[in-house]
Amino acid sequence: MALVPDNTLITATPEEGRQLAIMLARKTIGAIQTDPDVRAGLRPMYANNPDSLTAAGHVVAIEFATVAAANNYWRA
Repeated sequence: MALVPDNTLITATPEEGRQLAIMLARKTIGAIQTDPDVRAGLRPMYANNPDSLTAAGHVVAIEFATVAAANNYWRA
């Protein structure tokens, strides 16, 4: 399983970078918990838990910071 698509974090825009960050976070969870049935069973527990959702948002923010740095913050 490729955790970084096309082996690059370079994106054309910040919007594409944000989408990449979300996808990277999702792939990370999939790599940690490889059983899709277990992930599906856990989803109702965290989907309705504000602390879990905040933690998920934090993971995406860290991924986005990494992508932004790789893209020199999209400066020309």
